[in-house]
Amino acid sequence: MAVLLLGTFDTKGGEYAHVHDLLTAAGQEVVLLDAGVMGPATLHADLGPEAVAAAAGASLEALRNAGERGAALRTMGEGAARLAGDLHERGRLSGVLALGGSGGSSIAAAVMRVLPVGLPKLLVSTMAGGDVSAYVGQSDVTLMYSVVDVAGINSISRQILGNAAAAIAGMAAAYDARRAAPPRGGERPLVAATMFGVTTPAVDAARARLEELGYEVIVFHATGSGGRAMEGLVASGYFAGVLDLTTTELADELVGGVLSAGPDRLTAAGAAGVPQVVSLGAVDMVNFGPVDTVPERFMERRLLVHNPTVTLMRTTPAETAELGRLIGAKLAAATGPVALFVPRGGVSAVDVEGGPFWDPAADAACFDAVLRAVAGTDVQVVESDDDINTARFAVAAADRLHELIQKGAA
Repeated sequence: MAVLLLGTFDTKGGEYAHVHDLLTAAGQEVVLLDAGVMGPATLHADLGPEAVAAAAGASLEALRNAGERGAALRTMGEGAARLAGDLHERGRLSGVLALGGSGGSSIAAAVMRVLPVGLPKLLVSTMAGGDVSAYVGQSDVTLMYSVVDVAGINSISRQILGNAAAAIAGMAAAYDARRAAPPRGGERPLVAATMFGVTTPAVDAARARLEELGYEVIVFHATGSGGRAMEGLVASGYFAGVLDLTTTELADELVGGVLSAGPDRLTAAGAAGVPQVVSLGAVDMVNFGPVDTVPERFMERRLLVHNPTVTLMRTTPAETAELGRLIGAKLAAATGPVALFVPRGGVSAVDVEGGPFWDPAADAACFDAVLRAVAGTDVQVVESDDDINTARFAVAAADRLHELIQKGAA
């Protein structure tokens, strides 16, 4: 088992050599992967740039001659990801460490995002002090801000790189120890669940019921990144079932809020045939930041300041009708068992009678559209007069998911 040390050795060979020595001194075997494309390397690699380019179906010479740095970085990222994936499949990896600026970080992130959750991944980057969503994606990448540029070994960078080497060595040792440990008997099957602040009572009640039934429930916060993470893990085969009570991220994708999980939200379980129970949690709202960040075109809409950093906007009947159609279409396309739970008493804690987002017309538009979309399909429909946070509704959803999972396992 080895730590993969990947980067651009044409520009940062000295820094990588320093970290390599720190890792070997810590007792770690190291595999060096050089994705540098601009010039000759100053550090010999186990997997050189020619091999990296070839893994992406390209030639290093052609990439250099083209003179298009952005395209070359993308290609080298693809090749490095394939080589790293092969090392992991052969059981060779116990961790990954990379150092870089914007270009090197983009290559490293392309590699780290394709490796499985749990494998240690540490990126020391000059970009880690800003918006890092493009680097992290839905993976468990650990980011360390380099403070100074990754350009030579000095009194500051020596401390940062020393911490990075110690961190990945420790994480890799722990990872190896977990893999070497005998499997524990009686591990519970995993269920994914989606939750938002305004659907917390529902998910808490459903989670308690599922735990009584013998499952381990992994809850994802429906904040865009949470939905993407869940979809990725579902597609990777982690879960026996999905309790997708909170589909609010689709409202942000449709209307233009800040918590979209992208157009592929609510597709992974259906594509993989994983049993799922789905509801319409928090489709009454679109999310923005502080109230002064709400786009001007929405300022006349019904707004609710949830807290100083979050402003909610009520969805209209036209928007909820489209959401219902989209959700229904995604469920109708599923290859596995699906149940749709419709809470006619309200879809969030603020969409109840007397609540600030209570709008029976908007809710009815959503319910009517989703029911039309699944009519005549194999989607099971359960309608209730309860609101989504009623314990009876949540427990019924949990019980139905258990039934679907058990039926599939029979």
